[in-house]
Amino acid sequence: MIKYLILVAGMSLSVFGQSHYPGQHQGKLKLDDTKNVKVLGFDLHDVKLLDSPFKDNMVRESKWIMDIDANGLLHSFRTNAGAFSSQEGGYFTVNKLGGWESLDCDLRGHSTGHILSGLALLYAATGEKMYKIKADSVVTGLVEVQKILNQKGYLSAFPQNLIDRAIAGKSVWAPWYTQHKLFSGLIDQYLYCDSKPALEIVKGMGDWAYEKLKTLSDEERKRMLKNEFGGMNDSFYALYEITGESKYKFLAEFFYHDEALNPLIDKVDNLNKKHANTYIPKLIGLSRDYELEGGTKNLEIPEFFWNTVVDHHTFVTGSNSDKEKFFEPDHLSEHLSGYTGESCNVYNMLKLTRHLYGYNPQIKYVDYYEKALYNHILGQQDPKTGMVAYFLPMKPGAHKVYSTPENSFWCCVGSGFENQAKYGEFIYYHDKGLYVNLFIPSELNWKEKGITVKQETNFPNVGSTKLTLSTPNPVNIPISIRYPSWAISAEVKLNGKKQMVKTKPGTYIVLERKWMDGDTIEVSFGMQIKVVPTVDNTNIAAITYGPVVLAGKMGTEAMAEPAPYSNPKLYNDYYTYDYKVPNSLSNKLPFSAKKLENNILKDKEMGLEFKIKGTENTLSPIYNIHGERYIIYWNLNK
Repeated sequence: MIKYLILVAGMSLSVFGQSHYPGQHQGKLKLDDTKNVKVLGFDLHDVKLLDSPFKDNMVRESKWIMDIDANGLLHSFRTNAGAFSSQEGGYFTVNKLGGWESLDCDLRGHSTGHILSGLALLYAATGEKMYKIKADSVVTGLVEVQKILNQKGYLSAFPQNLIDRAIAGKSVWAPWYTQHKLFSGLIDQYLYCDSKPALEIVKGMGDWAYEKLKTLSDEERKRMLKNEFGGMNDSFYALYEITGESKYKFLAEFFYHDEALNPLIDKVDNLNKKHANTYIPKLIGLSRDYELEGGTKNLEIPEFFWNTVVDHHTFVTGSNSDKEKFFEPDHLSEHLSGYTGESCNVYNMLKLTRHLYGYNPQIKYVDYYEKALYNHILGQQDPKTGMVAYFLPMKPGAHKVYSTPENSFWCCVGSGFENQAKYGEFIYYHDKGLYVNLFIPSELNWKEKGITVKQETNFPNVGSTKLTLSTPNPVNIPISIRYPSWAISAEVKLNGKKQMVKTKPGTYIVLERKWMDGDTIEVSFGMQIKVVPTVDNTNIAAITYGPVVLAGKMGTEAMAEPAPYSNPKLYNDYYTYDYKVPNSLSNKLPFSAKKLENNILKDKEMGLEFKIKGTENTLSPIYNIHGERYIIYWNLNK
């Protein structure tokens, strides 16, 4: 029997970050993080990816992360501490990392934190010990560095003077942001790999920060917070949750950024010209305050922020920003540049979305997550090399620009190490029953219920999925399967028998019965071509098929080496990149929006390949377009 479930809006919610979500890591938290949660996440080790493009990305990422030498990751830390590195300073024996990990870059050390998180997530996702072994070697090196520094627990790849400059309001590139990555990586090592040394390191770092900051005036605090600090409030709430020690709560509250967050209390969209990835982590951290301490504003601010960003600042791909900054709400057509869609922004928006969903499981959160996951994160990685892109350009005729193995290490490289390792974390959720949110080949082992669910699908090449249940004993639970808002129809079969579907898109299809070993559920959704105009200019539009953004494949004319890869000899060329778009390349189409929908033909033998009738244009999912130019937004006839 299929019941109709409507998830009602109206409750303002909040979230918390790190790589932890309510319901996970039982036994490692002193404080309860599930008081206000409606649905819970599974531990990442309970969900195994099966063969799919997602698993392919994870395998490529794991090869890259394992190829990066642990001594290279530790080199800047050891140099800062004056620790012995190797014979004659390691001129020839230590592979020194470049780009943002260079010894003369203020952000050095941030990638080590991201990689500690990435290794922890890979270990959880696969169970393969090589990831833990490598992470343990890095953690052991950091234990040594912290001891040699002997600065009341301080640990970094740069001296404390950079922190002092931030406190004094002097020019410096985001030292607290870099510290946040290290805090997060060490906390993830404790949560996912049970690394007690990692926890002791990060507690020492927290103790140092408490002594450093507790005597600052409010004026000094506000001045320091003008410098990007990432999710430091998030990290300190995490430490408070793990240890129960109030000094970490003090630190978390110390990093409340009045100037950025207070306008959101009054429902004011103050995002125009704000640096997007500086902003989003503040909301992830703020939500921990609600999670652990309550407070109306901690409920309302993240919800208002999420709705504002998604509804008024987000491209069709689920990404946001132009040259890293938010712009005026609903002015998308004016910002189709080569520097749109910073990957770190999407990484953090997906974190925010996961937790908002946990408090109030509305379909809108999953629809957004799916959109951003497929159209941005899945396609962020180059399938030839495993390198990742900083931006997803909306400029007609642009292409993705990928990092290099040892001489980039941008912020989006760091978050990319995490993105590609944790695809299993939002496929399934649970309360007393099971929620199936994403249609990704995977296997869930729900130990508490003694049930295994295997999901087999070729989605989105087809709009269907099959769930097979294995259980030694009958289990009586509801299983809720997302009925996406983009779907035009749904068909459900239970053990091969067609069921009546009374629910509508944007809800869950709920199957409730006593489940037996070998039971199967097959669900098929109708998918259609849709033209999606920008709000500010209805003649500028993108094309979607279900949740997938279809882009025009425009070839490689005028692309010369090292394209599509970054040139490490140039200063941050991802940000100044000259795409050399040929003058002959045009995004104009001789159709109105309505006529365009009727003139796109699917190639039945080529998966999600389409033709625009009467033109030479071929359409393909943006996540599948690599190493060539593309068009996402088209200029249509009125």
